[in-house]
Order: sequence, then structure tokens, then C-alpha cells
Amino acid sequence: MMKQTRIPSDTLNRIALLAGLAFLLSAVEYTIPKPLPFIRLGLANFPILIALTCFSPPQVLLLVVLKILGQGLIQGTLFSYTFLLSASGSFSSALVMIFLYRWGGKRISLIGVSIAGALVSNLIQIYLAGFLIAGAAVALIGPPFLIIGLVSSVFLGILAQRFVQTSRWVKNVQHMDGTAE
Repeated sequence: MMKQTRIPSDTLNRIALLAGLAFLLSAVEYTIPKPLPFIRLGLANFPILIALTCFSPPQVLLLVVLKILGQGLIQGTLFSYTFLLSASGSFSSALVMIFLYRWGGKRISLIGVSIAGALVSNLIQIYLAGFLIAGAAVALIGPPFLIIGLVSSVFLGILAQRFVQTSRWVKNVQHMDGTAE
């Protein structure tokens, strides 16, 4: 039988705060005009990048689940193929980012982690879109999708790196949860 680990309530509160920030950023992003309807900037990934520095991998994954559900509710895509693409991209991205952050050590910054996460997310979504929806036409949407993902992931990575370096909140959470670097 698996041992269940209880997450302390103060940690859950901090995860909920980051989930709320992800919801807010998702709502803001939803209002930004897009050149193509399926392209997103990934603003809601900013809290995920912060969480990598503060929480354990299972706690980061909990935040990712909350982010995915929140985005699905905010954008009205819950139980749609768009939700499936988003969830697949988010989970694959989170797994890669957790791996790189935990085992990449000081060799990779949050900028690199963000870029790798966006690349994996976009590639998974392009593959699934081609398989489920667009077929060979996915070759037309792939390049702009990847370019926008690269640019926005660099931007988000820079913001997250600066935030983590300067935020008292992050330092406090790292100290309280024992994840200080």
C-alpha cells in the first residue's frame, strides 16, 4: 500500500495563491487579440516557473493540475479537444521543467527551463493537433506556434528568474518549506 503524504495547509495556501495568479494571467491572456485563435503566450506558466523554486515535484504537479482546470473553465474549453491539447502540453512541459530544474543544477537557469518547457509543450500539441484534427496541415501552424512559444518563453523565463532572485515572498517560502538554494 502506498504511503500518503499530507501537504501542510500553509503550503496548500501558497500553491492556491500561485494557482490564483495562473487563473488571473490566463484571463488576461484570453483578452489579448491573437493572430491565430489557438496561439497563446503561456502567461499562466509564470507561476509554474516560480513554483519550481519553492515546492516539491508533486506539489508543482498539483499546481499544474489546478492551472489546467482553471484555464479550461476560464476559456470555456473544459471537455474539448482544446483542453486535451492544453493538458497534454502542460503536463509534458511540467515534467520536463521539473526534471531540468531538479537535476540540471546551476547549469540551467529558469530561462532555459522555460524554453525547454515551451518547446516540449508546443511539440506535443502540434503532434496531437496533427493526429487528432489537422493532419498534414499542422505543418502550416507549427512554425508560428514554435516561434511565438520561443519568444514568450524567453520573456517569461527572464521575468521568473528576476522575480525569484528579488522576491521576499519566494525567499520566505523557500526557507519555510526547506527548498532554499
